Amino acid sequence: MKLSGSLRFAAGCVAALAASASFAQAVIVAPYAPPAPRVEVMPAPRAGYVWDQGHWHWRQGRYVWIPGHWQVVRVGYHWVPGHWAARGPAWRWVPGHWA
Repeated sequence: MKLSGSLRFAAGCVAALAASASFAQAVIVAPYAPPAPRVEVMPAPRAGYVWDQGHWHWRQGRYVWIPGHWQVVRVGYHWVPGHWAARGPAWRWVPGHWA
């Protein structure tokens, strides 16, 4: 009985760590502002999806363009697009999320 409780506790700890790791996101910081956004032609609306506009991503010391794509709608939520925000002399990427 005692061993069973210990195993359940250990399994719970592992599950909690795995769940917290899945929500972890890398913080992306760039030393200077991103270029102006590219002009993208948004495709025709798709039922059950919301368009996530393209954006600049900081990778290996430079900005690279990530094209827009469709996000599957989450019922009861709205999509908040990611954006770059000035933080002192640097720029930080604020990821898009459902709110």
